Amino acid sequence: MTHNPNIVWHPAAIKKSDRQSLNGHKSCALWFTGLSGSGKSVLANAVDEKLYRMGIRSYVLDGDNIRHGLNQDLGFRTEDRIENIRRIGEVAKLFVDSGQMILTAFISPFREDRDMVRALFPNGEFLEIYVKCPLQICEQRDPKGLYKKARNGDIKHFTGIDSPYEAPLSPDLIIESDQTSITDGADLIIKELQRKGII
Repeated sequence: MTHNPNIVWHPAAIKKSDRQSLNGHKSCALWFTGLSGSGKSVLANAVDEKLYRMGIRSYVLDGDNIRHGLNQDLGFRTEDRIENIRRIGEVAKLFVDSGQMILTAFISPFREDRDMVRALFPNGEFLEIYVKCPLQICEQRDPKGLYKKARNGDIKHFTGIDSPYEAPLSPDLIIESDQTSITDGADLIIKELQRKGII
């Protein structure tokens, strides 16, 4: 996508480092990826709650919630999924620039799209968290009844059924949600953020 030469970026008077200093912590994007039903949203919200209790400014962007507003014009075809992730990446970048921790819970099935988002951030400000869970477990959970609808042909282009999911090759963290509790998974993520000196 080319930028209009008549649109010029206006530099902000207050820098990201100033906002981080005010908040008392660094900022980064925690990108939760995995199949529907893997536990991305539940885990992201558990981490968000822990951050809140630690006095850290954070916010969760959830895939379904975003499609109620910002991305309500998008469907689930490949080109729509790509645009969905592009928009979320740009929004996440704004949150990080504001000095906040942003947690995004999106299937984001394609590696190329996740890599595109990672490229928006300076090194160390994007952490890809793979919420790994076998398809059969996700189908057993099926909290929204989507797998059943996909198997019946009521939903087309459903990830894991008739649309592929490309697992991360080298994520920053893997949480196996069929073997790890939400509390333990959230603790692992908090410890990783502390180890990296982000919080």
